[in-house]
Amino acid sequence: MKIAGAPISWGVCEVPGWGHQMEPERVLAEMEALGLHATELGPEGFLPIPRAHELLREHGLAVVAGFVPAVLHVESRLERELWAVRSAAEVLQGLGGEVLVLAASSGRTGYDARERLDADGRRVLAEGIGRVVEVAGSHGLRLAVHPHQGTVIERPEDVDELLRSTRADLCLDTGHLAIGGGDPLELARAAADRVAHVHLKDADLRLAERVASGELRYRDAVKEGLYRPLGDGDLDVLAIVRTLEEAGYRGWYVLEHDEVLDREPPEGAGPIQVVRRSLTYLERAWEEVAAARDG
Repeated sequence: MKIAGAPISWGVCEVPGWGHQMEPERVLAEMEALGLHATELGPEGFLPIPRAHELLREHGLAVVAGFVPAVLHVESRLERELWAVRSAAEVLQGLGGEVLVLAASSGRTGYDARERLDADGRRVLAEGIGRVVEVAGSHGLRLAVHPHQGTVIERPEDVDELLRSTRADLCLDTGHLAIGGGDPLELARAAADRVAHVHLKDADLRLAERVASGELRYRDAVKEGLYRPLGDGDLDVLAIVRTLEEAGYRGWYVLEHDEVLDREPPEGAGPIQVVRRSLTYLERAWEEVAAARDG
């Protein structure tokens, strides 16, 4: 089973004012201490590119994917956004990455507001995603579009239209799909052949419903415990993994537990403990899945 970490589990996020941002040396060292051998890239600027290879090598980590937000539904911005995507793809390719994880940004700061596209916006978005597929391919990367809270692809109908109108594959993020009102298990069953990358989260669906209704801001919900260690929330993570494996999925499972940190946690405390719990759950779940598959 290919398991990777993600800097967002240590509170490292591209959103200005998200929370305390831990330094890469500590984040990578804690991933290494957990026995992880792969990570996502993290937001632009997290890994200092001149030292990225050295830092990763020191901690025995490979970069497998990178999260790239881009505004693709506004025609006047399309060329500029595609240039930024190409730049991100070049960095990812240079670090040996495999998957470009695209979020169709609304253009707003953060992920609290929701935006609905009209027919013209949806047309431009489909065109833009089609061009990102080509950009990713030209850099030896696979594109995985990430349905994400606060972007223009978040609801089940948005995902359905993406699958109909483009040839892009999916990043199946179990938590964000649930917040958007979808069922990640149902999507895994219906579109496993389009899943190129997986972000595994567990979630408190009570808080997710408050975010979906607009009662609670997304960042505040994350801080209140929207995401739970795997096995502690309301999602059937085991069934999702089993469904994907039975369908032939052979990509990465990225452990994601989005955090908002107020301060630097003491050594050995904080995010590393949460990720350790999720990793233990996933390893046990994998044993069940493998036993059922091989039996």
